[in-house]
Amino acid sequence: MIPTAPTAQKRILVVDDESSIRDVLTRYLEREGYRVEVAADGPAALHATAHTAPDLIVLDLMLPGLDGLEVCHRLRAVSMVPIIMLTARDEEADKVRGFTTGADDYITKPFSPAELVLRIKAVLRRVEAAITPVQPQGDLLRFGNLTIAPAYRRVEIAGRAVDLSAREFDLLLYLASHPGQVFTRNQLLQQVWDYDYYGDSSTVTVHISRLREKLEPDPTHPSYIKTVWGVGYKFEPPA
Repeated sequence: MIPTAPTAQKRILVVDDESSIRDVLTRYLEREGYRVEVAADGPAALHATAHTAPDLIVLDLMLPGLDGLEVCHRLRAVSMVPIIMLTARDEEADKVRGFTTGADDYITKPFSPAELVLRIKAVLRRVEAAITPVQPQGDLLRFGNLTIAPAYRRVEIAGRAVDLSAREFDLLLYLASHPGQVFTRNQLLQQVWDYDYYGDSSTVTVHISRLREKLEPDPTHPSYIKTVWGVGYKFEPPA
């Protein structure tokens, strides 16, 4: 298979203490045209990141030396390299910790290597879209005290800037661009995360919770992002 030019230029760092997983992912990613570096523990991951400047990191949560959360925390202090967290855990609390620390995505073992490749491509597309210069489009989105500036990827509440991650902003903008429309979690994954998700859609729930914490005076009684029980979520501007 002849890799496409954009993929061939990307370097992926795979961090996992299981050699079988490193080997399988290396084969899959190299077949897609990526350049692959590997590390087996936390300190090695930090060293490899500093010396190889990867475009994306696949980071196992349970690592010897330093666990994945600590590695992610240290990397976020100096870099915004995209990180996909890889773990055997399937608890929502662990996902919250991962996203809070700065992970861009989360996949649970056992997983399909082909699915991980799709996740990697989707995250890289989102990163490239976020850094592509955009021309100001004039109109702001205003809903009560909430102001969204799509061209500048900026959000304010009553004139105060709100610090959102790239994915949080994308999710908010998508919902706010379709006020009143109800979306299932899978629909949001397809539209905002840019891939078909296999099974677990709790990553949307985690990001909705994070948005509410940052936007709502009382996250338990949200004014903007409403839950439609049994269906999904909608953005409902205050009256």
